[in-house]
Amino acid sequence: MSIRPRRSLLYVPGDNGRALEKAQKLTADGLIFDLEDAVAPDAKPAARDAVTRAVALRLFGVRETIVRINDYNTPWGRDDMFAAAAAGPDAILIPKVTCPGDIMHAAKDMREAGAPDHTALWVMMETPLAMLNADSILRAALDPASRLRVIVMGTNDIVKETRARLTPGRASIMTWLSTCVVAARAYGVEIIDGVYNNFSDAEGFRQECIQGRDLGMDGKSLIHPSQIAACNEVFAPPAEEVLWANKVLSAFSAPENAEKGVLQVEGRMVERLHAEMARRTIKIAEAIAALA
Repeated sequence: MSIRPRRSLLYVPGDNGRALEKAQKLTADGLIFDLEDAVAPDAKPAARDAVTRAVALRLFGVRETIVRINDYNTPWGRDDMFAAAAAGPDAILIPKVTCPGDIMHAAKDMREAGAPDHTALWVMMETPLAMLNADSILRAALDPASRLRVIVMGTNDIVKETRARLTPGRASIMTWLSTCVVAARAYGVEIIDGVYNNFSDAEGFRQECIQGRDLGMDGKSLIHPSQIAACNEVFAPPAEEVLWANKVLSAFSAPENAEKGVLQVEGRMVERLHAEMARRTIKIAEAIAALA
């Protein structure tokens, strides 16, 4: 079981040299270098050069590096894709996905641009069509040629395109968030929650992290470094959960329980499925500890 922590994914504006430098010392699990929304049109070529140069130089240590390119329907998208692929980040994130064809087209371009095998494809789920086509989009991950590994929820764009009102608790978009979680799990893809816009509201942010974790999200995308610590805490398994996981695995690994499907551990009934959950909890805790 290979697991990479993705608790906190910080957007870093591609045209902000100071932000690129500062990102080298941040404790986010991953850095999304943004060539799209965060960059003005006239600054996009320079941002592309700065980001791909920094990524190619491997300046960010153990942090996962992701380049978010512009949509293919813009003058910059295709050039972004080829430049990012050549730089060899951990992943390339494409926006405005609407159907499986968008994924396979992007994967084809990655191959033609010589993207190394380790560079995965991530996609933004942020359009009404993406919500309607979540099953078919995520099903593309079954084809290894797709390179599809992670989806990122673009909650601001979902709200904009649907004219929903984003209120505390996110009731207006909960159906879409849950649908994407289920589709991601069905096809073995990880899912990252959308951003929380008011970075000065620490308690509101924490509550939304907890909500995302309870929904089954693997982590959250962030817009400010001040959000990293709380996000890392919420999306990491708590110590008592790791302790319980070890007890469950220990019980099932005992020779006398080798053929048993159900056990009693400290007065609680546990099944083999709980052992699998426990194994993942321990693996993610170990992977987080390895980042320190």
